[in-house]
Amino acid sequence: MKTLPDLLRPALDVVFVGINPSLYSVEQGHYFARKLNRFWPCFSRSRLSDKVRRGLRVEILEPHHDKFLPDYGFGFTDLVKRPTANARDLKPGELEGGAATLIEKLARRRPKMVCFHGVTIYRAVAPALGLPVADFALGAQPHRIGSAALFVVPNPSPANAHFTPAQQTEWYDRLARTLS
Repeated sequence: MKTLPDLLRPALDVVFVGINPSLYSVEQGHYFARKLNRFWPCFSRSRLSDKVRRGLRVEILEPHHDKFLPDYGFGFTDLVKRPTANARDLKPGELEGGAATLIEKLARRRPKMVCFHGVTIYRAVAPALGLPVADFALGAQPHRIGSAALFVVPNPSPANAHFTPAQQTEWYDRLARTLS
């Protein structure tokens, strides 16, 4: 199965966790490759990306920059590595099935922070951590994976119309303040 490789190394500042790669992203070979996805524009406008933009000498980060982000403390992985046209195409149980692998992967790499892109991922991972699924909100979570703090931001997919790009950017800014 062709998929996106994890962009991970030990002791990253933040590991971004998506649901699963899109077929388009896999075809392009980059995370959040679809132009309508709000990750790159919102991350680029946030304080969280300051050192990356300075280091790469760019104002706006784009999908092809993903491979450079581990050099600046940011990594990428997915709860499920099987690409689909849409996350709704995942089979029942795939999200929960990916939780144990994700937890082991993150515990081994020991990032400072794990940033879940969306409540769907956190809800799938919570039972594997022995955590309640019901009572949580976006933002910093009171639990950890190994030594890594947990943070939930809105999913940057354009299908998630509940949050504006400005609100998405603010969640990355909040993450930056949490890391400070």
